Amino acid sequence: MLRPSDTLNKSRVKTVAITETTVGSIALIGLNQLWYADYPRSNFHFINDNAEWLQMDKMGHVFSSYQLGSIGANSLKWSGVSRKKQLIYGATLGLAFMTTVEVFDGYSANWGASMGDVVANVSGTALYVSQELLWEEQRVVPKFSFHTTPYAARRPNVLGSTFQEQLLKDYNGQTYWLSANLYSFIKSTSIPKWLNVAVGYGAEGMITGTDEFVNTIFLPETKRYRQFYLSIDVDLTKINTKSHFVKTVLTVFNTLKIPAPAFELRGDGGSKMHLVYF
Repeated sequence: MLRPSDTLNKSRVKTVAITETTVGSIALIGLNQLWYADYPRSNFHFINDNAEWLQMDKMGHVFSSYQLGSIGANSLKWSGVSRKKQLIYGATLGLAFMTTVEVFDGYSANWGASMGDVVANVSGTALYVSQELLWEEQRVVPKFSFHTTPYAARRPNVLGSTFQEQLLKDYNGQTYWLSANLYSFIKSTSIPKWLNVAVGYGAEGMITGTDEFVNTIFLPETKRYRQFYLSIDVDLTKINTKSHFVKTVLTVFNTLKIPAPAFELRGDGGSKMHLVYF
């Protein structure tokens, strides 16, 4: 990260507060205009969408809440804020942002607030905070990878018509990982400090949220199944460098799982070895 302040730097705290408020507000306004503005509003309500998309959307909530919380905590660390306040006011940034999005969902007639999403948001924040309290470091980090799939072309209005849209909407191409740093657990000089092992979760064959909607919208039926992966990874934050700027860049890219060999075990009973998977 950028060089942290040894003592409380009020100027930096102010900069962080203004930046996060501004960026967060712009993001929420933009989300409202792009996602919700064209759909009718309703009274606040909950829905149960826990069975949809084979829970891939819930994995996205865990990932987003964790990563936004990590940004919030590290920003306050840069400002010289105490570790306790980093966790209270910084690590909860993701939970606060994602909860606001959930409120938007709750007032939309086409969606609804989801307790499953709330649990996923809390889980992502808890994953960050618990590791800081237990080890004072992040040994297990949620990561993300993506590849395009043919499913988006069958329903581009939902799964995306451009790469940018598919990156967010096509759950078939998304994989969420838990990447664990081996050296942090084993402390052996024979293990590179940057070497990680990663377990991943994905799903495929989805053009609708659940099978029951396939016939009602006249789409060809597909066989949906879960995917579980085992792969190697790199903890970019463990790469030695004296540059705090480079450390910051590596921290940003550490949210992505590197392309690497991976073993895939499928929920339909199949398996596959990928020479390179992303």
